[in-house]
Amino acid sequence: MTTVAARPTAPQVTRRKRTSPGGGIGRYIAVRFLLIFPTIFILVSMVFWLMRATGDPITAALGGRLTADQLAERIHAAGYDRPILIQYFEYLGQIFTGNFGTTISTNKPVVDVLLTYGVATAELAFYALVVAFIVGIPLGMVAAYFRDKGQDASLRIFAILCYATPVFFSGLLLKLVFSVWFKVLPVAGRATTGSELQMQFLPNKTGIYTIDAIMTGNPAVLMDVLAHAVLPAIALGLLTAGVFLRLVRTNVIGTLGTDYVDAARSRGVSEFRLVSKHAYRPALIPIITVIGLQIALLLGGAVLTETTFEWKGLGFMLSEFLKARDFVAVQGIVALLAVIVALSNFIVDIIAAIIDPRVRY
Repeated sequence: MTTVAARPTAPQVTRRKRTSPGGGIGRYIAVRFLLIFPTIFILVSMVFWLMRATGDPITAALGGRLTADQLAERIHAAGYDRPILIQYFEYLGQIFTGNFGTTISTNKPVVDVLLTYGVATAELAFYALVVAFIVGIPLGMVAAYFRDKGQDASLRIFAILCYATPVFFSGLLLKLVFSVWFKVLPVAGRATTGSELQMQFLPNKTGIYTIDAIMTGNPAVLMDVLAHAVLPAIALGLLTAGVFLRLVRTNVIGTLGTDYVDAARSRGVSEFRLVSKHAYRPALIPIITVIGLQIALLLGGAVLTETTFEWKGLGFMLSEFLKARDFVAVQGIVALLAVIVALSNFIVDIIAAIIDPRVRY
């Protein structure tokens, strides 16, 4: 009787569930959110120690205008004669509870200064971003369409001039041309005195002049506010528009070499349609990722822009407090700007991760 040897069975292969190395969008958001706190802590600490490198704020602001006894009394009342480490930890505790101290030059709570003038800076930054998008993205697409031609070379030079020209110089140049020579736009301020008076008596004013002008129901007030915003927005917006132009050009050119664009080109799709439809949206992802960095650039440029156009926002007040050597107010404004930059980067990171899943891995 013959026996048939049993065939060896193939070893069972256990399939392990593939896990994502990035941990998903939830873990990505949590990590990015937790990174906000050390960022703010480092920036706020740097501001404190750099400001105190010149001594206590009372002596810096009022030294030479008070007698020695009066100065010592003010220093003791403010607690600046205590050990510097105690002052540092007390300052951190005040920051995290929303207490930024009281200005030395005007004796007002720094929080009131931030709330009063912060909306003006936010309004200017919004207008500047609008200008940057309107100018940078279309011109970047045009430069990519005319790659290595005269139009491309001209636009690249324009982009370099935009982010290399000091914002105060471009602001003065715009004022000279449109306010002095052609007299078509206001030279400074956020609105005329008459418009400000109408907005001043609104029951629920926001401090954002565009919204307040709409609330007045007077089209002339709205046009006046928008006219005052044109030159500051252009001066500050061109600073970022040059960056956007170069980014869009580079990424559109890269996208035009991908397989799906080649397939569309083989079907007879025109080059203009390839640039405006197929290669446009993928090229916007790098723009979104750098918006957070550009907000920091806009806030830094706002100091010079607001000073040039007498746009009374945080940048304008920062320059005034620096001239008055009011380091308490300066610390509060810079700390708020640090928080804004950190939160802006967090929001931009989340938007970029939602649009492009590759970002979170």
